[in-house]
Amino acid sequence: MTLRVLNPGLSTSIQDLGRPGYFHLGIPMSGAMDRFALRAANLLVGNDEGAACLEAVFIGPEIEFTKNVVIAVTGAELPVKIDNEECETWTALEVKAGQKLSFGFLKAGARAYISVAGGITTPMALGSRSTYPIGALGGVDGRPIAKGDELPVGEASSVKVGCSISDSLRRGPATPATLRVLPGLYWHRITEAAGNGFFDDEWTVAPEADRMGYRFKGGTPLEFVDRDQPFGAGADPSNIVDGCYSYGSIQVPGGKEPIVLHRDAVSGGGYFTLGAIVSADMDLIGQLQPHMPVNFECVDMAGALVARQDRQNMLNKIRKGLE
Repeated sequence: MTLRVLNPGLSTSIQDLGRPGYFHLGIPMSGAMDRFALRAANLLVGNDEGAACLEAVFIGPEIEFTKNVVIAVTGAELPVKIDNEECETWTALEVKAGQKLSFGFLKAGARAYISVAGGITTPMALGSRSTYPIGALGGVDGRPIAKGDELPVGEASSVKVGCSISDSLRRGPATPATLRVLPGLYWHRITEAAGNGFFDDEWTVAPEADRMGYRFKGGTPLEFVDRDQPFGAGADPSNIVDGCYSYGSIQVPGGKEPIVLHRDAVSGGGYFTLGAIVSADMDLIGQLQPHMPVNFECVDMAGALVARQDRQNMLNKIRKGLE
């Protein structure tokens, strides 16, 4: 069975849980920006949690189905329509052969995840179907979906149509959003006042927000501790001798606008990093729209581990509820 792409929307790509293990070679993990939403979408239709889905940004695609199938849409609140009849999100929905899936105007969030029972089965690249356009890996010939594409789907297991995930287990950012930060190796490069100001200020999401990284504006520029720049670091105090970046690293070029490195980001470079967003909050970044207000909150390792466990507990409740 295939899905026929009638309209790809603004930017719709095939994503799964990514391709870990190649970051040291400069190949990012890629995969869903909101891994929680992708897992939930797959659970609703009886797939393995890491099966490939469609990730739609701001505007959903229009798709025609060639066979009866079950789908689910999670993540952003993007109204779902089957043959123009509005249906529930975060719910297993039956679609019959010949019917068309489309979407209304975005109500909240930024990225919706469309799962299909059986999963999308385009060819793998380095163990993943995730689209990484810069490296021409995964997706459809290394690119997002386009009009006229026909996407293959695997064999579906049994699934209960109509099952849904309760509102209390639908994870999304508040307003303002709070992103927890674990300070890192280069925190000592800024003054104590600058560090306090970074957490006290309210920031806003800049228009430059995509799969590589999210930029934030509106806070006070950072003040750096005076030092003689080492050979190879450049003249700007925000420069360092090239170092590695972890997933979620926060770099601040020129000390002015923080950039959180996300799924398709580079693995190293010459900017210092404040620290990193805790793993539990990286999904939330994927649901932030430009101009949304954001606060950064300082946590230690114990707090980061508690956040990760809380997120895991929510997933466990979804798994149990759908058994």
